[in-house]
Amino acid sequence: RGSVLAQAGKTEEALADFNKAISLDPNYGQAFANRGQIFRKTKRLDQAMSDYERALALDANYAPAWLGRGLVHKARGEATQALEDFNKAIALRPDDAEAYYNRGLLYQSEKQHPFAIEDFTAANGLVPQQLEPLLGRALSYLALGKAKEAASDLDEAVQDDPQNVQAWMTRGLAYE
Repeated sequence: RGSVLAQAGKTEEALADFNKAISLDPNYGQAFANRGQIFRKTKRLDQAMSDYERALALDANYAPAWLGRGLVHKARGEATQALEDFNKAIALRPDDAEAYYNRGLLYQSEKQHPFAIEDFTAANGLVPQQLEPLLGRALSYLALGKAKEAASDLDEAVQDDPQNVQAWMTRGLAYE
């Protein structure tokens, strides 16, 4: 129920549910990871990190906790630690498009565009209906001077979501 409440934007109610779950079973790692996600999304990074650490102490093979902790490291500007956590999340769940996408963003921010393109391609292959990996890959293609490849991705993005302003603007840049 806490996850549904969080998705509905009712973060305080979701936190109450996760707190209750943790009070009933202090070894329930998933509840710590879920609460950590809410803390991360509400910019309470220290609390999020603490919950992800607890979740991983309870289950070192829980990929969503590695991804969440990586996102906290990324938000703090700790690229090396974020990369390690994203790598671990991907090793545990190679079908997690979000982990590839976020690792791709990290590579992109470090100007490692060939690696970013690989990760955006992997994310797009796993969840082709999401535009973010296409947009990310297009930006890395543009950074490498590959406007034709970028335009191809952006043509697809505009076709998939004609209301996406970023896709249209970036496509114009690629065509230019």
